[in-house]
Amino acid sequence: MTLWWIGNIVLLVVVVPVLVALLNRVLAALERIRAASDDILAGGGALAATLERTPSSLATTDQTVHDIAVGAARYGGSVAKLLG
Repeated sequence: MTLWWIGNIVLLVVVVPVLVALLNRVLAALERIRAASDDILAGGGALAATLERTPSSLATTDQTVHDIAVGAARYGGSVAKLLG
């Protein structure tokens, strides 16, 4: 019977504080992760706001590339006639 009391005292004095310390470390890491994820979410929202003009910019870029390609083809044709 005395052995049970010693086991219970060891459990309360040694094991429970170790478990509480480990739980505190886990919860602290969880709070840091939560803060980092909140920062990432805020940054993503700010980035999404700056990307609203992207489709119109891509359309302008596509048109510019097309115009340059047409001009380069005309130039290449003229050079071929001159060298030809």
